[in-house]
Order: sequence, then C-alpha cells, then structure tokens
Amino acid sequence: MRAILSRAPVGIAVIDHGGHYISVNPTYAEIYGYAADDMLGQSFLMVFPEDARDAVLARHQDFLDNGGHLGGEWAVVRRDGARLTVWSSSVSFPSGRGKPDRLVYVLDITEHKKAQEQERIAATVYQTTSEAILVVDAESRVISVNPAFTRLTGWSQAEVEGRDPDMFRSDRHDQAFYDEISLTVESEGFWAGELWDQRKSGEYYLRETTITVVKDAFGKIKNYVIVFSDITARKSAEDIIRWQANYDSVTGLPNRHLFTDRLAEGARQANETGRTMALLMIDLDRFKEINDTLGHSVGDRLLAKVSARLQECERPGDTIARVGGDEFALILNGVSDIAEIEAAARDVLKRFEAPVTIDYEQMFVTASIGISLYPGDTQSLEELFRNADQALYAAKAFGRNCLHFFTPALQRAANVRMRLANDLRQAITERQFVVHYQPVVDLKTGRIAKAEALVRWQHPTRGLVSPGTFIPLAEETGLIVPLGDWVARQAIAQVARCRAVYAADFQMAINQSPTQFRNSAFSGLGWVGELARHGLTGSAICLEITEGLLLNAEPQIMSNLIAFRDAGIEIAIDDFGTGYSSLAYLRRFDIDTLKVDRSFVAELDGAGLDICEAIIVMAHRLGLQVVAEGVETAQQRDILKSIGCDYAQGYLFAPALPPAAFEAMLAKQDKAPESETETGADHRAASAE
Repeated sequence: MRAILSRAPVGIAVIDHGGHYISVNPTYAEIYGYAADDMLGQSFLMVFPEDARDAVLARHQDFLDNGGHLGGEWAVVRRDGARLTVWSSSVSFPSGRGKPDRLVYVLDITEHKKAQEQERIAATVYQTTSEAILVVDAESRVISVNPAFTRLTGWSQAEVEGRDPDMFRSDRHDQAFYDEISLTVESEGFWAGELWDQRKSGEYYLRETTITVVKDAFGKIKNYVIVFSDITARKSAEDIIRWQANYDSVTGLPNRHLFTDRLAEGARQANETGRTMALLMIDLDRFKEINDTLGHSVGDRLLAKVSARLQECERPGDTIARVGGDEFALILNGVSDIAEIEAAARDVLKRFEAPVTIDYEQMFVTASIGISLYPGDTQSLEELFRNADQALYAAKAFGRNCLHFFTPALQRAANVRMRLANDLRQAITERQFVVHYQPVVDLKTGRIAKAEALVRWQHPTRGLVSPGTFIPLAEETGLIVPLGDWVARQAIAQVARCRAVYAADFQMAINQSPTQFRNSAFSGLGWVGELARHGLTGSAICLEITEGLLLNAEPQIMSNLIAFRDAGIEIAIDDFGTGYSSLAYLRRFDIDTLKVDRSFVAELDGAGLDICEAIIVMAHRLGLQVVAEGVETAQQRDILKSIGCDYAQGYLFAPALPPAAFEAMLAKQDKAPESETETGADHRAASAE
C-alpha cells in the first residue's frame, strides 16, 4: 500500500480528527511545494490563504459533525506563495482511536481552470467581436460563423453551413488571384490581404482578410479560420486623403508635393540613363487682373480649362503639375537635345493661342515659360527650381508670351538682385535716396503749373540706380511703405516752398504704391499730417495711382480713396489706357486727372493720335483733366495742344531735376516774358539733356 501511495499521480493525505496531517504522499506534498516530513503533524489549514481559513474550518467542522462527503474546488497557496486551484475529495474512515480520520484526495487543476477561462474568453470574443469570423473544415465546408459575419454579409449560420465559401466571391478578381491565395495558405499556413466580396444583397464591399490554417496533433489540416472586416469606407477616406495630399483640387493635376517626388524620380532616371531632364516653369500672364475683374470663381474655372490644355502636351513619362496660384510646372524626362525641349515649350505656348470661353465670354490668356536643365545647368533639384524661376522672370521681362532658357548670366543677375535688395534696407536707414522733380507744363500758357516727385537712389558704389530696378524690389520686400512715406514728406515740403515763392496754386504729384494703400489706413499714413504742418490744403498734392488698384477695390483701398477725396486731395490715374480701363471706376472714385501713357504720345503720327484724342474728349466730358507723359518733341506738344490736352511733361520741357535745379527753372520762368515761355522751355530742355 505504501508503494502504491508513493507512486500515485494523485495527491493523497490522511488527516486526523483534529485536522493535522498524519500521512501525505509525495504527489500531495509536491502540489503544495513542501517536503512530506515538513507537513506531518501540521494543520491542514497551512495550505489555505489566511483570509479563507475561518471559512474552511467551518466547513470542516460541519463535515466532522454531520459526516458525508467534503469536496470540490478550492483556492489554495503553495509554500512559495503561488496561488493554485485544486480539486479535492474527503471521506471519513475509522481510525481505531475512537474518532474517525479523514482521507483526502487532491488534483492540481490550475492550468485546466486557466484553459477553461481562455475558452470562455475566446467564446465571448467570437460572439461579440466586430470582425466577421468564418470557420471552414478541411473539405472547404463552412462549419461556423459568428454574429458579426451575419451582420456584415447578411448571411445567417443556417444559410451558409455546409456550403463552400466560394459562394461569396465577387467578379472583381480573376481565378489567378484566388489561386495565388490558395498556394500561399497551403505553403505558409497563413494569408493576409484585401479583396472584394459580395454581400447577400449583391452589394460589393472591400474586406481586410486573414486566413489561418489550424492543424491537429499529427500536422493534418483540421480547419481554416477566416477573419475579416469591411474597410470600404476607410479605404475610400484614405484614397480621398491621399488624393488631397498629392493633387490640386481646382485642376486635378499633381500638386507641389507629388511634383517634387516626380522631379526626384526624373533626376534619378537622368543619372542612370545619361539623358537630360528639363523643368519648365509656366506662369499665366496677367492672371491677377482676371481674378480681380471677374472674380476668383471664374479664375478657378479658367485654371481648370488651362490645365486641361496643358495635359494635352504631356508625353508618356512626363508630369504636369500646378505648383502655385497661376503657376504650373512640366517635367520632360529623357530628352535628347535642346531642340526637343524648345519644341515641347512652343507646343505649350501654342495651346494658349485659342481663347478660353467661360459663361459665353471669351478670354485670351498667354503664358511665359522658364526652362532649366538637369544635370546640364545644375545637379541640385532646389537650384533647378531657382534656375527655372529666374528664366521665367526673364521671359516676363522680355514681354511675356515667350520662353526663356536659364543661363549663367541670369544667375549673376539674380545674385545682383539679391544683393541689391539687401542694400535697399540699408539705404532706407542711411537716407541714400533723393527726390527729383519733373515739371508738368500747362499747354495753354506754356508755364510750369505742376511737378511730379520722382525718387532716385544714390547708391554709394553703384551710383544712381534706376527706379525701374529698385521700386519693384521695394514693393516685394515691403520697404515701399517707409520709402513712400519719406518721398511724400519731401514732396510736400517742396510744394510748400513752391507755393510760397513761385505760385500759390502750384501742385505736386506723388506716386502711391498699391502696397501703401493696402497696408495702412488713411489716418495711419504718416505723411498725411505734413500738409497741415506746412499750412497746406489737400489741393496742394495729387496722388498718382494705377488702374489695377481700382480694379481690386478692397475695403481698405476704398476707405482710403474716400478719405483722400474728403481731404481735398486729387487722384490721378497713371499710364491710363494700358490696362483694363473702365469708365465706371472713373465716376465711382471721383478721379480728377488721367495721365496718357507715353506709348500713345510716341505714336501721335499714327494710331496714337486717335487714342489720345479719344481719351481727351472722354475725360473732358467727364470733367477730368488730362496730362500727356513722355513728350519729347515740339511737334508732339503742338499736336497735343491742338486736340485739347491740358498738361504735358517730358524731356521736351525737362527731365526730373534735383530740387535746386528745379527751383532755378521756376525762377527763370518767372523772369521770362510769357510770350517766350515755350521757346525758353525748348532751350532749357536742350541744355538739360
């Protein structure tokens, strides 16, 4: 009996009536982590947690008092503190000592209980998970589906049980696709991917699927477990996000992000093949004027139509993208020579020859193109962009509607331009600017009645810098605001002196940049207070603005124009006739003067005469005065006078003069007899030149 007990796989112990161990076999002691001798004579309560011992003792006492059977599952503790779950059964038997002993059988069922819990959890997950689960046997027959499967597909357990899962297939995949899945499952025991299936209703949906092989102890396939979820909405959202991240919403073309990737790929191909990649930067000419006059909605529709035309120029392997507001870029990959690139660029320009029709209105749009080559011009993609931009800038300077290749000379010009912009900031601080004044002559009397204030930059090393060079830079950098304020103050001081010394009604014209109008309110323009400080009324000055400023009548601009008018300051439209002229804004903004552009004056012996005469007649009918710019000959002066032009300015009378020379001219005029004024003006102009 001892030999049997010592080898029994079941824990067996004998406990006396008082609850102490009399005998334990090795298995019993091993379950609790003790040596058998350590347990002999100890209370059986030693294997129970302290907080449970009172309850165990009560059950034990009831067993002793009433007999019967004591058994079930118990939570116990090993010697090392580990918690176990055991099954035990106790029976009484005579001891020969008057009171019966108790025979206890124990099995450690801890792992079994864990397995049961795992099965319970698995069953709960199977029933409650949002992912559909389909279990198929080795013969490809459905044996079980969970509730999520029914919700997702519309098929119930009864409808699919015993059937082949091929019944769910859609026609969006061919047989080769499914054969590939089967080969992967058989060889690797697992497959994961996306596929289209069909619901009971016939609706297609995209599902994310895993297929796992379950084998028995002998390695034979027992089941296939297929888990999937509907990702149709998620994939659609991802596709939208991916599209928005890489494509332009207005034109549908690749945006700058995707274009940059394509440009890098084109450079890699050029390096591998030894061929050239060309970058064409394409900018629409005067697009802002269309936006301002017809609205951004029309502008967007125009961009969409233009992009469609540009796509017609796209060869296989090329990329056309919208990289800015009205700026497009074209990558030409694998080109062999300059002629091929030029032909492609001219093809782009040709697409703009036909007008674009929007809402029955025809618009003629042109484009300028800047071209840079990789790796011929540079091996840096960042520099390639800069080169193409510089070439584009050159194309604009050449008159627009043309193409221009990048050259080292352009790079040098860009460097000069950058340094000049830096110098410009310093020039504001160091007062390197001077104001010159060009006389404006009354054609009826031949006398100087007005002047235009024109700023000049006396650079310490470059000498006199042309306004055509630094004014655009000042506008780009925002320095035009403090510069314009300073010029206005100088001009007001000068007109105050002219009124005091020469003529009480003398007027000074001051050019105002659109940037100044947009950046400051009337009350915030520092020079406005200068008029009162010098004892002048608003009529002492006339502000010259461009037509484009009126076309983009922002609230700040309108507010300032009204304030100028209320202050008595006159407004003149400079270079009239060269932009989108409109009779409506002449009345709307109470314009006082039109300045006829010098290009029309230069053609007075041709078509310019009719244009000038039409402008003068129209202006006078509207109560406006007219100033002709760029008058260089006596013949031009006489023609303008004969057709009723009010004032003129130009080299015939004098160029823009420094203050001292300008005042000397006024003083000399006052001393000359009125009948000699025009002759004297001719003489002075000749000597000034």
